[in-house]
Amino acid sequence: MAGIEHIQVEPDEAGMRLDRWFKVHFPGLGFGQLQKLLRSGQVRVDGGRVKTDARVQPGQIVRVPPLDVDAKALKSGPIAGNDLKHGGDAELLARMLLHEDDKVYVLNKPAGLAVQGGSGLTRHIDKMLEAWTSKKGEKPRLVHRLDRDTSGVLVVARTRGAAQKLTAAFRERDTKKTYWSLVKGVPRKHEDKISTWLVKEATADGDRMRIAKHGEEGADHAISYYRVLETAAQSLAWLEMEPYTGRTHQLRVHALHMGHPIIGDPKYFDDDPNWDFPGGVQKRLHLHARHIDIPHPSGGRLRVTAPLPPHMVQTWNLLGFDMESAGEPDDE
Repeated sequence: MAGIEHIQVEPDEAGMRLDRWFKVHFPGLGFGQLQKLLRSGQVRVDGGRVKTDARVQPGQIVRVPPLDVDAKALKSGPIAGNDLKHGGDAELLARMLLHEDDKVYVLNKPAGLAVQGGSGLTRHIDKMLEAWTSKKGEKPRLVHRLDRDTSGVLVVARTRGAAQKLTAAFRERDTKKTYWSLVKGVPRKHEDKISTWLVKEATADGDRMRIAKHGEEGADHAISYYRVLETAAQSLAWLEMEPYTGRTHQLRVHALHMGHPIIGDPKYFDDDPNWDFPGGVQKRLHLHARHIDIPHPSGGRLRVTAPLPPHMVQTWNLLGFDMESAGEPDDE
């Protein structure tokens, strides 16, 4: 059991219900336990008594008494910007961990953390994995990528043999990756397939993908599927998206191509003077690798689901989206 903690509410958590805030930070704490702590005044916000449906705001201080919950659950809260700057590699990786066995790690990568190094990057997953080098001197290996601003499921191989099998599964498309996104507007078709050619082009703001013509030099074929899970009026839609191919920025470009760019996308969402950005929604990429179904190197299938990042939890709460209604895939 830990001692009394005083935790500051992060900007990502603005407007989040207190019970949801506790579920994110302390998943091992039951709702009934939380209610009891609130009634007795052991949990307070800025020194005052509150109820479960109170909404927290950035900068507020939540008093958390000693909790009789699993120690690992205590450290599984969202990773904030300060954590990424100052936390140790091994500690941060442990907090990202969704699944572990002798062949595979599955991480829940936070938004804003790069998978591999690049210009001006001081911290990225590939470098951090050195902290988990085995006693045999074997460093875990990346087998696929996520964009820096995209959060969610990231599979890492613990051995060379596992890396070969997992890489082959991605190459042969024997995997099913499911993403959740929030897009501008509502697609006319409830579900559809998007098939285009994509090519990379250099711009003043860095490399960007665009739709290309068949046969254009350097162009790759890209196929995605989507379905609408829920809508907010006719201004926003929650999509479940599946990339059949794995091209750079594929889902982001395909969302733009069908006229419904992903909310908060710094590369592909252009401000429209005739459209008001929803109040209370952060201008951060609303794209999350929610679930993966992949052959396990030792046989059978590995199925893992990643919780939403705080800025998307905040948006889903604001819009009243029901995550339970999405029909979660069965995990292992």
